[in-house]
Amino acid sequence: MAQPATQLSDESLFGQTITLTNCDREPIHIPGLVQPYGFLLCLDEKTRLVVQASENVEAHVGISADELLHKGLDRLLGPDRLAEVQALWPTLGTTPQLLGARLDYVKGQPFFKLILHRYDGLLWVEFEPVAETEVSALDLPSLNFTLAQMLEARTVQEFSQRAVEHVREITGFARVGMYRFAPDESGEMIAEAKRADLDPLLGLHYPASDIPQQARAMYLKNWLRFIPDVDYLAAPLVPVRNPATGRPPDMTHSVLRSVSPIHIEYMKNMGVAATMTISIIQDGRLWGMIMCHHDSPRLVSYELRELCLFIAKTFSALLPTKLQLEQSAYLLRVQQAQAQLFEQMGNQSNFLAGLYEQPTTLLDVFDCGGAVIFFEGELITLGHTPTEPQLRDLQEWLRTHVRQDVFHTDSLARHYPLGRALRATASGVLAIALTQEPGDYILWLRPEVLQNVAWAGKHEKVQKMEDGQLFLSPRQSFAAWSQEVENTAAPWLPLEVEAARAIRLHISDIRVKILNELQARAASLSRLNTELARSNDELDSFAYIASHDLKEPLRGIHNYSVFLLEDYAELLDEEGVSKLQTLVRLSQRMESLIDSLLQLSRIGRLDLELQPTDMNQLVAEVIELLQPRLDQTRTAVEVRGPLPTVPADPTRLREVLNNLLSNALKYSNKPERLVVLGEAEPGTAGVRGAAHAANYHVFYVQDNGIGIDPRHHDTIFRIFRRLHAQDKYGGGTGAGLAIAKKMIEKHGGELWVESALGEGATFYFSIPKAI
Repeated sequence: MAQPATQLSDESLFGQTITLTNCDREPIHIPGLVQPYGFLLCLDEKTRLVVQASENVEAHVGISADELLHKGLDRLLGPDRLAEVQALWPTLGTTPQLLGARLDYVKGQPFFKLILHRYDGLLWVEFEPVAETEVSALDLPSLNFTLAQMLEARTVQEFSQRAVEHVREITGFARVGMYRFAPDESGEMIAEAKRADLDPLLGLHYPASDIPQQARAMYLKNWLRFIPDVDYLAAPLVPVRNPATGRPPDMTHSVLRSVSPIHIEYMKNMGVAATMTISIIQDGRLWGMIMCHHDSPRLVSYELRELCLFIAKTFSALLPTKLQLEQSAYLLRVQQAQAQLFEQMGNQSNFLAGLYEQPTTLLDVFDCGGAVIFFEGELITLGHTPTEPQLRDLQEWLRTHVRQDVFHTDSLARHYPLGRALRATASGVLAIALTQEPGDYILWLRPEVLQNVAWAGKHEKVQKMEDGQLFLSPRQSFAAWSQEVENTAAPWLPLEVEAARAIRLHISDIRVKILNELQARAASLSRLNTELARSNDELDSFAYIASHDLKEPLRGIHNYSVFLLEDYAELLDEEGVSKLQTLVRLSQRMESLIDSLLQLSRIGRLDLELQPTDMNQLVAEVIELLQPRLDQTRTAVEVRGPLPTVPADPTRLREVLNNLLSNALKYSNKPERLVVLGEAEPGTAGVRGAAHAANYHVFYVQDNGIGIDPRHHDTIFRIFRRLHAQDKYGGGTGAGLAIAKKMIEKHGGELWVESALGEGATFYFSIPKAI
């Protein structure tokens, strides 16, 4: 025998006035009252005699409740129908059984529907009158069409809409809606079928307090509640308490059970005269309800109500499939966007560009309002996001307070003190860490859920006076009323969290792959550098040995040529003397070239003797050394100082300045020549030092000479590369700038030129401030 479950109500309130101050504890399962559109008989399970009857039985069959007490159903039914009922007794449970029967022993032999079930130690027989001409509600073609349309629905909203349309078609109610519960137990009308003249309730929200917990618990047990006329006068049970238990019977599964007076007042305030609600249950929880309203009394037959219950139970059975279908469609969209992102990242040299510069972006992965990338100090935003200072503050908070790789919340303000200021764009945050060390993140953002939620009227309790006493009653206005829902976004679905985790892992894989490639490339470059360094050493050694060993035979050729000119010139004709003179001149030039090569090779082999070097003193020494040539060429030198002291090898730096100043003297065709020497403006840098210009001293030597065509700016620093004939501008080997460049690079600096043909030249060289 089924036993009553633990109640959420206070049975001590039975028989007391119910108000909004105690309705949350109202024992709605034991009202001791029935709705008068039918009557109720409760029979003892063992004796099968009536122990309780509703007082209105006399109004239906002309027999008083007292007269039926301690009688059997044979007082009303003939032998054939009685035998049918008795055959049902052993099989009865909480699920009702329907039997049509004529009351043979009642005046006029009226026809009633008997609704039977067993509960709380009683056999319950409820009688609903019906006309003999009533047609059966079962219409198989219509039912088949209804089920086909529900099966075809692709979304939960479409599924709900078709269900309410069919229930309205079956019952004729003015309004039928699908009411869905949220996690906080508030509800929203998500589908509606209504008469054209009624105001819509679609999209309106109802507070959780509209349905007390004990009512919700009952809706899980008894799927359908029906009130054909809210103005009914309830009929009490006679006697009110079960003689066997001394308490009112548990009417949880009774069709005629009278409802809470608070609920009746609520319906009246809504302008509803008749109502029917059917539970939608998923996994043992109340997912929603089909709500039917009419603006005048409406009696719907039991068979039609059962047909609507069948639709609701079918809806409940199919609901997991529809939810899964809807979720699968969204999952497919997420997976497709995710796959596209992965492909885009793989095709970009900068993999992060694949997340925001291509047709598919981070915004396409989830339903969100904005996305943010923090990576290596860079900030990239997509869609609607907070300001950059707000995002930097959020980044710092994540760095210091969030340790998990994937963090998500639908209310950032609950965790982050500054979150309230971000609620318009970032009430919800889904964040993935891109590195083990916190600081680099990808964020998806969601705004507050509906900045304004439309409620079906203000839901505070209303005060009213009755008999000089103040009472609370249900709200009386159901006009749409907006209330801000603060600091809460749509929750992140588990599939979204998992997809974000997959994106994080994919990015990690890409970064590991890039790191491995960089390490392999670095190892290869290291090997090449080692081989190059060895080759350079060998080349320097070769150049040094070759130049050193060549000097002795070359000196012999030079000396013997001079001896021949001195001792045998009178024996040679003019052509012979000229050829000997050319031999002497060529041997001298060859010796100069070998000296330059020897000097260049020594630079790679020598160790710098670094010391604090006063550039003012060094420049003065070079100018003093070149003073005779300066006077000869009428060249003025202007030093713009004072110049700093730098860490350098003064001997080598003196050679650089000597070369640059000598070139400034040499390559000019002006009668008055000017050379300016000084320290360049802060920030001046060549290609190598551009990223860290502040770490270098930069000096310049500027002349007003012939200038250098920009296409030769690199050529002039190559050894033995001259731009002019040997006999022009004082000759030279073409090695001076190559030697000077190598000396500056030996110091860790850079030598470069800025010039245009005919406009003079400015040579710059940099020396690190610290070596």
